[in-house]
Amino acid sequence: MLYWAWMFLIVAVVAGLFGFGAHPSASTAVAQVLFYLFSGFFVLALILRVIRNRSRSRTASDEKKAS
Repeated sequence: MLYWAWMFLIVAVVAGLFGFGAHPSASTAVAQVLFYLFSGFFVLALILRVIRNRSRSRTASDEKKAS
C-alpha cells in the first residue's frame, strides 16, 4: 500500500509541474485535475496505511493477552 502512495505522489508532482507552469493550453487543465486527483489518492493511501497498521497492532496485543 505504501508503494502505491509513493506512486500517487510522484504522478501528482509530475502533473503539478506540467499543470501549474506558465504554458496556457488544454493540457494545463488536465494536469491540474490529475494533480489534485493523485494528491487525494496519496493522502487516502497514507490514511489507509495508518488504519491498517493500528488494526494489526491491536490484533497482536489481543493475542498476547489471551495467551
